[in-house]
Amino acid sequence: MGMLDGKVCIVTGAGHGIGRGHALELARHGANVIVNDLGGSVKGEGTGKDADLTVELIEKRGGVAVANYGDVSDEAQTEALVQQAVDVFGRLDVLVNNAGIVRDGAIWNMEPKDFDAVIKVHVKGTWLPSHFAAKHWRSRSQQGETFTGRIINTVSGAGLVGNFGQTNYAPAKAAIASMTQTLSLELYKLGVTVNAIGPAGATRITGTMPNAPAVVEPDEIPEDEWNPMDPSVSSPLVAWLASDESQLVTGQVIRAVAEKIILMEGWTDGNTITNGGKRWDATKLGMQLATDVFKTRTPGLRY
Repeated sequence: MGMLDGKVCIVTGAGHGIGRGHALELARHGANVIVNDLGGSVKGEGTGKDADLTVELIEKRGGVAVANYGDVSDEAQTEALVQQAVDVFGRLDVLVNNAGIVRDGAIWNMEPKDFDAVIKVHVKGTWLPSHFAAKHWRSRSQQGETFTGRIINTVSGAGLVGNFGQTNYAPAKAAIASMTQTLSLELYKLGVTVNAIGPAGATRITGTMPNAPAVVEPDEIPEDEWNPMDPSVSSPLVAWLASDESQLVTGQVIRAVAEKIILMEGWTDGNTITNGGKRWDATKLGMQLATDVFKTRTPGLRY
């Protein structure tokens, strides 16, 4: 018996890299997988049937999968994606939002269209599948059905700590972390948990960066061989989050980098000062901040 036997899972952006690793891992544990991929470039240009590659790998290993070539930032195509899960397998249990693109550049070089494209794919492309999945689960709940559901989103170190040249990608990933926490509050009474992972690996996206390691596809690595740059290093975590064992875990952001799994802690209250109910005086505020909040007067204090 697999830990995900009979589960119906959608994985977006699963034609290559991290998404393919997730789809293979979910299928390995018994899930029926809808492999979504628009088939475009890492910049989001063009279309293709890259999803077929992942479906073929799953079927070759004895699993069950079907392809979907929809654009997750398009309302009609995303609604059809969720409906495909219902039409083919009878329901949806797990949604893994992984699709993404990059169009990097320093802010003075980045075109507004490149900002819009990245925000659309990452943020809207996470929100829309979650929206239609939530409608599906709420309808089932209103009909008296008891079940569990899962949304597993994808963030990035860039969204958590920033990265030069990614004023589109980094805030998009930060928005997904915030969306994850909000969705966890909205959906938990339905029996649905929502978490996010921060994966790592040598993918087509990382391959666009200077001095990047060679791109690795999960199927190119023997299953018994450890490779810290394998894009599927986070996939066992995704499989566990998809399982019934993880029901008490929601609203969390967890990074999986090489051999490490790291629970991320969000914004928390730091050093605090108070003015006793009075309005602050800007001419006196600098010294109070330096001594009691920042604990330094050294120039260059920064994140």
